[in-house]
Amino acid sequence: MTTIKLHNTRTRTKEDFVPIDPDNVRMYVCGPTVYDRAHLGNARPVVVFDVLYRLLRHVYGAEHVTYVRNFTDVDDKINATALARKQAGAEGTLEQLVQERSDETIGWYLHDMCALGTLEPNEMPRATQFIAQMIAMIEDLIAKGHAYAAEGHVLFAVDSWKESYGKLSGRSVDDMIAGARVEVAPYKKNPMDFVLWKPSTDELPGWDSPWGRGRPGWHIECSAMSYELLGESFDIHGGGNDLMFPHHENEIAQSKCAHPHGEFARVWLHNEMLQVEGKKMSKSLGNFFTVHDLLEQGVPGEVIRFVFLQTHYRKPMDWTEKKAREAERTLRKFYAQAAQGVGYGEPHPQIVNFLADDLNTAGAIAELHQLSIADDVVGLRHSLQFLGLLGKDVPSWADTASVDLSAHADRLAKARVSAMENKDFSEVDRLKAAYVAAGLEVRMSKEGVELVPGAGFDAAKLEEV
Repeated sequence: MTTIKLHNTRTRTKEDFVPIDPDNVRMYVCGPTVYDRAHLGNARPVVVFDVLYRLLRHVYGAEHVTYVRNFTDVDDKINATALARKQAGAEGTLEQLVQERSDETIGWYLHDMCALGTLEPNEMPRATQFIAQMIAMIEDLIAKGHAYAAEGHVLFAVDSWKESYGKLSGRSVDDMIAGARVEVAPYKKNPMDFVLWKPSTDELPGWDSPWGRGRPGWHIECSAMSYELLGESFDIHGGGNDLMFPHHENEIAQSKCAHPHGEFARVWLHNEMLQVEGKKMSKSLGNFFTVHDLLEQGVPGEVIRFVFLQTHYRKPMDWTEKKAREAERTLRKFYAQAAQGVGYGEPHPQIVNFLADDLNTAGAIAELHQLSIADDVVGLRHSLQFLGLLGKDVPSWADTASVDLSAHADRLAKARVSAMENKDFSEVDRLKAAYVAAGLEVRMSKEGVELVPGAGFDAAKLEEV
């Protein structure tokens, strides 16, 4: 059996992955808060842990792996969006509009992540489906002296777990107090104490509890859902490194205090953040966009995924237009070769070996190039499928193998030479406009002319040129 090595954030080392039960390998990944469409940074952990999910299924068998990724569907941002809709005249109660917004956003999320070639997890729980379990866990924490009620709130007492709090992120409690922006509240015994339950108004979503009508804090959600679906000990917990503190630290504190005999998560994996053209993605910089935006602009989901896979998950990833263009060109070449094979099969062993080495996707991509050079169409096809870059058939946007684009490129190049001599560029302009209308990107340089099919390429339109 393939030995998988993973870098465990908790121990700061790369370790052999040894599941608690090889017949029941369990992974939990923090999912989105569903108030709007997923931006490109939100998609990176989805792709990272989809690769790990595929690897675990390959090594242990699909029926022996359980992958849970949650939806946070109770949140101030969701409430604010619903309130704005109600103020704009939308029908229904505010609670109904919150539910409507959550349903809508979850649908968008699943559609966009599917476009990136990701498999759906085995379980996709919503926080609102586990309120009773959260209340029960909070009551247990109070009874054990790890939490306390104050002014309609319930807070976790960090002092009750002080000796272990901060080990995941490598910070002391004093350092965290000094460096963190913590909510100042008179009912807190310690500035680092965090909310397990908070009051809710009659209009906003809320549930009856021993502490009055209210709703859960963010951190308790994952602790309750992972316990109910995976037990008090499971194998892998993942997410972006922005969640390491405070979210994952708080999850550990709650879960270990509620279930002191369990391990909670044995292995912790965190992916690095995403940049755009070398800068942090930000609306103020104008480089903020969602997965949906890219798909609408004609960037195929397979291209987005391929760009992601070129960078190791523990390194910052830089999204650039140049990388996207190069990825599309490479995938078209791979697909033209893979189309010569049929069906599904085993990936090339070296692809598996690279992924088993702490998800070395960059190495796996390099191996795809080697398979392409060797014209190993079967190995290339099955390896592309294993990496989530190919389904049963070549995607329609890349199915251009029968189109002789070189002839059209030569035609435009000759027209360009003639125009330079005659100072009449009307034919060049006509051809360029026709090729663009057919969905081709026209690239003209000193080296020559290149025509690159885009996602909306329509070969039939070339007959009119």
